[in-house]
Amino acid sequence: MFDFEKDEIIKFGKIAGDRGLTPGISGNISVRSGDYIIITSSGSASSFLDKEDICVIDFEGNVVEGSKKASSEKFLHIDFYNKRSDVNAICHFHCPYLTAVAACGMPLTDNILPEIVFMFDNIPLAQYALPGSSDLVNNTAKYFADYKVVLMQNHGVISGGIDLKEAYLNIELCEAYAKTLVLSKILGGAKILSDAQVEEIYSLKN
Repeated sequence: MFDFEKDEIIKFGKIAGDRGLTPGISGNISVRSGDYIIITSSGSASSFLDKEDICVIDFEGNVVEGSKKASSEKFLHIDFYNKRSDVNAICHFHCPYLTAVAACGMPLTDNILPEIVFMFDNIPLAQYALPGSSDLVNNTAKYFADYKVVLMQNHGVISGGIDLKEAYLNIELCEAYAKTLVLSKILGGAKILSDAQVEEIYSLKN
């Protein structure tokens, strides 16, 4: 069952790995399908997945298909899905630049790139908590109603999308934003878009 969803998880896990967005065994990926969530197993490497590394769980976190233990952060995924009916796929990665920013305790609020302003407005930072803990869920989930991408302090980033392609591309774009921000600081600091320029970008949504 759920062969299509598993194939999508394997595909985007490899893409993320090839682009250096999910090192080693860090991170996790999931897809919602009706009353079930297809999610990577604990200790799996997103860039080297096969179908045995993917579990199916219900919305209580019980494994209903698969021989391995589901990701320890499964309840983070469950909460995201429960809060957003428009989110059907989630990527949680430890991308180098986004994670560096998160490790410094910095939300991404500098308006320097029009596409980021248009797509996300800004990217909040959830307070640190132990990975896999209920505190991590509580600290991060309070942002899910208003944001599809959330940084997790000293941890990484989580993104939700209508499908796995959107969830992945959100992270790819935000990683490029974080890299641009870090490099611009080395060069003396980026020029911040004015309030009027930001409003012009918002007007493109109408």
